[in-house]
Amino acid sequence: MGSGTKYVSKKPDEQGVIHWDRSENQVWHDLVERQLACIEGRACQAYIDGLELLDLPQQRAPQLVEINRVLQSTTGWECVAVPALINFDRFFRLLANKQFPVATFLRRREEFDYLQEPDFFHEIFGHCAMLTNPAFAAFTHTYGKLGAKANSAQRVYLARLYWFTVEFGLLQQQEGLRIYGGGILSSPGETRYALTGQRASDNINKLGGKAPTADQSRPLYKPFEPVDIMRTPYRIDIMQPLYFILEDINQLYELAHQDIMQLVTEAQKLGLHEPLFESKIKEVS
Repeated sequence: MGSGTKYVSKKPDEQGVIHWDRSENQVWHDLVERQLACIEGRACQAYIDGLELLDLPQQRAPQLVEINRVLQSTTGWECVAVPALINFDRFFRLLANKQFPVATFLRRREEFDYLQEPDFFHEIFGHCAMLTNPAFAAFTHTYGKLGAKANSAQRVYLARLYWFTVEFGLLQQQEGLRIYGGGILSSPGETRYALTGQRASDNINKLGGKAPTADQSRPLYKPFEPVDIMRTPYRIDIMQPLYFILEDINQLYELAHQDIMQLVTEAQKLGLHEPLFESKIKEVS
């Protein structure tokens, strides 16, 4: 979503096969190898279980048909190839139909550490494992249905809910704090920072490419509260200054059966919190 990209998605052939070239397969291999080591002991159990079900190949980029066999057999979802950027109308419509949009391009080697727009690695490695989880899948489906009917003002508040859950959500497990958000799980820098606050300034580019937060060196943590989340501004180009923590992944299932649009109305009435970052770059929603 958004406007402007230098990437072009690869179109599947008549059999649905995406023809990745050797350099793209090598980029996939290197990204997966690095991130598998990074998420060890940091990813939540639901993600680990989903990753085992997906059984992603490491030597080559997977085909969507391989991913879809698993998703359809577990939660009824499927991945759909889309251009590098799509508008919000199509994004919500796809989610409402249990179709997860996947831009079929892989980042170039020179942008290996950080890419602002979501590429194939981010969508597949970051998100698809969680889509095998019924609670996560139910929430994402409900989110899509609501977003498809919402007006532009309501969508801004819904976007924050998506950002702090699907993209940058944390979960409390018996073993400690763990990650379920795909925006974290596909980024080595954010994976380390989200749980420990580790972010040596001279290693930003090596660890994920994002700038530090403006006003603090370590993130803050708050309990999961949807209205609070929808009132919280964010920026896409920094390590997140704040993360919201689920006590149980089933909280997402419970939220999917609440009147989320009433919560949006409540958040609109209360207004936004003061941002925890410099506002030189406006919040992207």
